[in-house]
Amino acid sequence: MKLSDAIRKRIKYYLKEKNMKVWDLCKYSGIPCSTISTFMSGKTELLKIDTLLHICNGFDITLKEFFSDSIFDTAEQD
Repeated sequence: MKLSDAIRKRIKYYLKEKNMKVWDLCKYSGIPCSTISTFMSGKTELLKIDTLLHICNGFDITLKEFFSDSIFDTAEQD
């Protein structure tokens, strides 16, 4: 699995886990909805690490928590 696909899956997991919609994530992270939406739809393949950090802040988790899943053990470069 590509790294970007693994990140998308992880974002979807936390959206469900935190009972949030993409709009909520945008509001809490300070990231424009267009940025998150284009990434989640696959139109954009990569996120900058600082964008991902803001997303993690929106979920009230750390980057370490975000990446602490076995899905990233086999993730391949995009």
